[in-house]
Amino acid sequence: MAALEALDALLAAASRACCSPLAIFIQIQGCMICLTLALGWAFAAYIRNKVIRRMKLNIANGNSFAFICEDVNDLEHSAQVNLPRVSVIMPLKGFGEHNLQNWRSQITSLYGGPLEFLFIVESTDDPAYRAVSLLISDFQDNIDAKVIVAGLSTTCSQKIHNQLVGVERMHKESKYVLFLDDDVRLHPGSIGALTSEMEKNPEIFIQTGYPLDLPSGNLGSYCIYEYHMPCSMGFATGGRTFFLWGGCMMMHAEDFRKDLYGVVSGLRDGGYSDDMTLAAIAGKHKRHIWSPPVALFPHPLARDLSFSRYWNYLRKQTFVLESYISRVNWLMNRALFSSHCYLSWGFVCPYFMALIHLAAALRAPYSGSRSEASASSCGLLLVSCLLVSTIIELLSMWNLTKVEIQLCNMLSPEGSTVSLGSYDWRLVFLAMLVDNFLYPVSAIRSHFSQSINWSGVRYHLKNGKICKIERSMGNGPTYSDLAWKHLYGKKQFTPKSSFLSSLSRSIVHWRQPKKYDI
Repeated sequence: MAALEALDALLAAASRACCSPLAIFIQIQGCMICLTLALGWAFAAYIRNKVIRRMKLNIANGNSFAFICEDVNDLEHSAQVNLPRVSVIMPLKGFGEHNLQNWRSQITSLYGGPLEFLFIVESTDDPAYRAVSLLISDFQDNIDAKVIVAGLSTTCSQKIHNQLVGVERMHKESKYVLFLDDDVRLHPGSIGALTSEMEKNPEIFIQTGYPLDLPSGNLGSYCIYEYHMPCSMGFATGGRTFFLWGGCMMMHAEDFRKDLYGVVSGLRDGGYSDDMTLAAIAGKHKRHIWSPPVALFPHPLARDLSFSRYWNYLRKQTFVLESYISRVNWLMNRALFSSHCYLSWGFVCPYFMALIHLAAALRAPYSGSRSEASASSCGLLLVSCLLVSTIIELLSMWNLTKVEIQLCNMLSPEGSTVSLGSYDWRLVFLAMLVDNFLYPVSAIRSHFSQSINWSGVRYHLKNGKICKIERSMGNGPTYSDLAWKHLYGKKQFTPKSSFLSSLSRSIVHWRQPKKYDI
């Protein structure tokens, strides 16, 4: 009895403390954060839904190729022959369970203009080298693709080094360059849609897109899905945005040839993050970053994505805020660092307070104190507000995910259908709490460590730039964190000769009639 009385007294005191003016402000702020996220996701769903309605209208009007272009006349040979040349550069590292399907989706694009694919690896010892070489040989002369060995980076991250080597080796007549990560699964019309926007609006400096994470069922994958969802509203503007995702970036090739605004030197000389560096350059020179609503790509997460691998991924994401190229860029990163940490814990704290209120309310009938009953009723009111806000937030997230899944299915009618039924919304809610609690911990650790291990390579920063690179030389992790890709050794790989391969070759022949008609 004495122990229960002590527990009741502790809960009552905690509940009263959670009803103080400051605590009430924190809990109301948490509700406002939930509602703000819900509003942002509702707007993003509206933008994506407009594209779906337009595609359905085009199909109803007889355009069976609405997933490629809005006007079926754009598929005429007279229009296709004038399309600009595009170089697609893909820096590779390791080989995982989804890489083959992703690469196939990239090289079987239905873009009708001249197109080359440059797969860039660090060395021939990378398992990706053999895997992608065999995939390219499976398509033989149907595509213009090659594998390039870039060597080791010395002044920047390996990914940026690979990208810049690809830029040096791209075709001299390429008008646009498209950087893709190896975990991007393109739609058949993605390259054409991005190129069309660049042609219509020459003021665009960079075009980008964003992934739709497909959780694999474990908490780590749901944490990554939840981490990306708030950012997704910044990419669903239907046009200009301030956000940039390094997994998909289309730029003018001439900007790299001329090192316009220092895009090459800014990346090469100590660059760690390609997207943060280029976004800073775009902001400094008031150039446009554009995110078309169809630039949404399904991103299946690894089936065995453990929680520790999620933590390592989060560390890499928070570490990018430690890199910068100018004083203004540093100030922006500090503002992002502070606001994100504040809002993350501002989101989580009300739920801990709600638990205290609920526990105190359950024990209140046994204490018989009027003040405790009053505090309990106040606490339950705050809990009710938080519950309503959370339900609205989850419904808005569910709606946006549903719309984005529908859009992805329409943009890739030949692919496997993505289903909303595979999402576990209990794990989504738990991931929201876990991810927002851990983000400030990861960000603070990144700030004080100033170093990060990325796929077996440790980068050290000084004044926002890479100053030292340490390689494990095979003694580090054998697999990558997020995709669980095999990083070292020549992983055996045999391309599948299947219906999909035959269909892909047919698609490649169908999209390039001009090679034989001229």
